[in-house]
Amino acid sequence: MKITDLTLYKLPPRWLFLKIETDEGICGWGEPIVEGSADIVRSAVQEYGKYLIGKDPMRIQDHWQAMYRAFFYRGGPIYMSAIAGIDQALWDIKGKYYNAPVYDLIGGLCRDRLKVYRWIGGDRPNELKQSVTKAYEQGYRAIKMNATAETHWIDSFKKVQEVCERIAVIRELYGYDMDVAVDFHGRVHKSMAKVMAHELEAFHLMFIEEPVLSQNYEALREISCHTSTPIALGERLFTRWDYKPIFESGYVDIIQPDLSHAGGISECLTLARMAEAYDVSLAPHCPLGPIALAACINVDCVSPNAFIQEQSMGIHYNRNNELLDYLNDASIYKYDNGFIDIVPRPGLGVDVNEDYVKEASERFEKENGDWKNPVWRNYDGTIAEW
Repeated sequence: MKITDLTLYKLPPRWLFLKIETDEGICGWGEPIVEGSADIVRSAVQEYGKYLIGKDPMRIQDHWQAMYRAFFYRGGPIYMSAIAGIDQALWDIKGKYYNAPVYDLIGGLCRDRLKVYRWIGGDRPNELKQSVTKAYEQGYRAIKMNATAETHWIDSFKKVQEVCERIAVIRELYGYDMDVAVDFHGRVHKSMAKVMAHELEAFHLMFIEEPVLSQNYEALREISCHTSTPIALGERLFTRWDYKPIFESGYVDIIQPDLSHAGGISECLTLARMAEAYDVSLAPHCPLGPIALAACINVDCVSPNAFIQEQSMGIHYNRNNELLDYLNDASIYKYDNGFIDIVPRPGLGVDVNEDYVKEASERFEKENGDWKNPVWRNYDGTIAEW
């Protein structure tokens, strides 16, 4: 079997799908994307495509090593996201060839079901009540919310108080029947992160995410002294080499590699095993589409330290373009009492509606559709972390 073609589809709201075809008629799907840089990642995939055409798709590890090591400059979000989407598609092909789920090819099930969570909005208590109630009625028992908007290096305690008030609303509604995670989103600098982590301690959160940017991980030593809440980090790390100092520091309780950014299934499976050796949990980052989510689930299925999975249904980015829209069969993503069942289907397990993908992509390209993250500024005009 030989790889014959790679086709990329830029899609709303901010996704990029990849289809890899073979001379035996088996095709695989992947999701190589850096949100806000779809065109750059598309170019990177096309460069790798020059190497891949004519190669045997079954030699996944060899192709991964070639794409990573044969380039003098390596790593980073663009290269690793391109490799990630290709890796996902190759595993999809392999699973379809053997008529087996990818999770069977990478170790086999170690769980019967998987806990999931969704993001909620609602900066005002009234809006938050509506969002949390809707999530509960949809079958979720865990949610994640942003801590705060732009935050200066040293800022008003009012911003800390506001996030505490919003979490108090959730606790009043559902007590501890709803797990709550708070995402600092790297927006909060060390000095304010200490204050915020300390004040949030009383709410017994599921975890706090990115209390500081990954490159400032040494600050976690100080932040961890102010909280017993598990600390999650990793959506902006891309290889096992990026993660080495994180594991060695001992300050991170949960790693969050993104299977569309961190080298795909092959690399994230390695990260899951490394995390297990350091007694660290796994909760893959996934505010993306149905292929990325399928890749995450396959890794979660074989990882005993995976305790929960993020997914993007209901997230504000997806208005008018939900991930289920791109599938022929949406039943694989049905949530019950906060869990998703493991559906045994070949490859990644997703049946992509290619006709809809083509139509949506053509429309998006014709409209010059694109997504860029906002540029935020603090009250004094300085650039703020988004």
